[in-house]
Amino acid sequence: MDPATILITGAGTGFGRGAAVELARRGHRVIGGTISDREAMSLDAEGIDGLTGRKLDITDGDDLAAAAELEIDVLLNNAGRGQLGPLAHVPMDEVRQVFEVNVFGTLRITQAMLSGMIERGRGRVIIVSSIAGVASGPLSGPYAMTKHALEALTMSLRAEMAPHGIEVVKLNPGPYATGFNDRMVDGVVDLVADEGAEAELLDGTRTRMLGNQLDPQEIVDTMVELCTAETVPWETFKPDDILERYRLPTRPVRD
Repeated sequence: MDPATILITGAGTGFGRGAAVELARRGHRVIGGTISDREAMSLDAEGIDGLTGRKLDITDGDDLAAAAELEIDVLLNNAGRGQLGPLAHVPMDEVRQVFEVNVFGTLRITQAMLSGMIERGRGRVIIVSSIAGVASGPLSGPYAMTKHALEALTMSLRAEMAPHGIEVVKLNPGPYATGFNDRMVDGVVDLVADEGAEAELLDGTRTRMLGNQLDPQEIVDTMVELCTAETVPWETFKPDDILERYRLPTRPVRD
């Protein structure tokens, strides 16, 4: 792919920051959307030609309206919020907040970018789901529900945008050591009983999510490939054997 203009949400930390830096180093113009001005300035401080930090809270109407003026080739929907909790009593405000970012915010920034892509008759939208988009376990319900919703969003939007020359694809990472999973597990402690069945579930969740975290560079490299390759698959699971690890059925190849 020729040098492209790429907007990455959630580019202040983790996968998003790594991808923003690497793409800019490869000669692309990258707009790194961040949750705060401080993170945007930190991206600018990298001093890489073509990399610009920009406050872009995907739940903020003013930020979204300003972003709608951008002309981009690729949108990498990486911004996300983590939330674990027992579904029997997790506070509904917590559930609403994770849906507000992961589902509604993702859809809102995508809508903001699609009008220009449709007008130009080309573009690519990448949605970062998770292995939690196709599986769920104890205490992971609030987060997994949002990622399951992104699976539906991707499939519907992909069919709707194909006639306009716009690709819609998704990435499903497993557990990678960015700190995101650690923060989710740490954040659920106050919602779980100190002893009994819930405490045992928390111990199991901690082992499942934190016990075998992988090098996040693999996802950074995959994001770069999805943003720049001429052709890309409609879904990408990483690591390659993640479905087998979770004892999930192999996904059929789909256009």
